[in-house]
Amino acid sequence: MPPSDLWAATLSLLLIHEETGCRHSALNAARLLDHLCDMEIDDDTRRLCERASLRLGNTENQHACAA
Repeated sequence: MPPSDLWAATLSLLLIHEETGCRHSALNAARLLDHLCDMEIDDDTRRLCERASLRLGNTENQHACAA
């Protein structure tokens, strides 16, 4: 099971991206999600992390904010 500080960092970056539209936060969150997928987690959680990573890494789906 991944350490709780890794989950917290990922969620923090997701929130920063959602609140500000910061593209760097989205890309860093996607990287952490990919890292979580490589760790020992259950299949359902892995699929959710993969979906979130793909969505965050999609450059066509950018936030309206120019941040």
